[in-house]
Amino acid sequence: MPILVWSGFLVSLLLLMGLARLSLWGAMFAGAAVLGLFSLPLSRMGMALFSVISDPSVLLLGLVVGLIPLIGAAMEERGHMESLVENLRIGRRAFFGVGPALLGLLPMPGGALLSAPLLERSGGAPPPLRAAANVWFRHALLLVYPISSSLIATAKLAGLDVWQVIPYQLPALALTLVLGHIFLLRKVEGGWDYKGGFSPRGLLVPLGIILVAPAMDLALKQLTALPVPELATVAGVGTSLALAGRGIPLRGWGPLIWGAKPWRYALIVLGMFTYLEVFEASGAPGLLAGLNLPPLALGVGVGAALGLATGRIQAPAAIVVPIYLAQHKSLSPWGFAVIYFAVYLGYIMSPVHPCLAVSVEYAGTTLQKVLKSLLFPAAIALALVAVAGIWLL
Repeated sequence: MPILVWSGFLVSLLLLMGLARLSLWGAMFAGAAVLGLFSLPLSRMGMALFSVISDPSVLLLGLVVGLIPLIGAAMEERGHMESLVENLRIGRRAFFGVGPALLGLLPMPGGALLSAPLLERSGGAPPPLRAAANVWFRHALLLVYPISSSLIATAKLAGLDVWQVIPYQLPALALTLVLGHIFLLRKVEGGWDYKGGFSPRGLLVPLGIILVAPAMDLALKQLTALPVPELATVAGVGTSLALAGRGIPLRGWGPLIWGAKPWRYALIVLGMFTYLEVFEASGAPGLLAGLNLPPLALGVGVGAALGLATGRIQAPAAIVVPIYLAQHKSLSPWGFAVIYFAVYLGYIMSPVHPCLAVSVEYAGTTLQKVLKSLLFPAAIALALVAVAGIWLL
């Protein structure tokens, strides 16, 4: 019955958004279970779950997303990230952008706390500006980073390859960097004298560890005919992890794995695709297609609002992308870029975004002051992406 499907869908969304603050993977599975109980027999729900856990593409994607935070933890343990930052040899103003952006390439629990002390040590900016720059630039490169877990998973959800969407993400990255420079970096004062001499090895080794994963992923996908494309990503990420963890004794991996909690990230992927599978089987796509929501309102308005409400990218994407596909059958790379950036901007400004919370706390400032620093660049970016969405969605 349509009324049961509508009720289940709405309740699942409320549950997903509410629980996402506590456990994103738990919220995904809980939302799928509620939607299924309202709209499907138990046997069909079981089939949906089996379809996900028996799909090698999804399982390999989960493995990749689980390994990524381990790379960051291993590099931190071995001192590679500190070595990278110490040998960049750039000015203070540039460092406020480059430092958080490089550290942000390896997302991990509390990862914003890695770059926050470096910005404090560099000086030249009051606490609200330090916290705002840390949040704004920490995530910028993830808009185009081919082993960003949120970008990989969302592209897969839209039926697109991550390398296919990256060129269309470049305008969002450029806009983010320009607005960050105008509203944040220009307020950073003075130069910065580095301690000690420059070490080429200290720069190139950590950069190599970071870049080997996307390089191998792209090369293997272009040069080989793999039965499952995600095997290339597993090979790249696995190589990066092996290099990052070189020298860590076997007994040291236990605390490292426990601290990084890679299973949480893998379960997010399984949860996303379980929700999508149940959603498609429930009959909700047909009902939502009948609403004929304006693409701009759905992609930009709802996307940004859900990013703000959940402080996540994956959860809003798991809601907006299937609804868009239900109405329009396909999502172009340009349309993907618009939706992804709208969700991203809401995520950056969300009070429940963990990186925002820990940056504010570490800087010893208030959330209101930091959001005030972020408001103008985020609002301008959202307005521009809305204009672009008129033609691209």
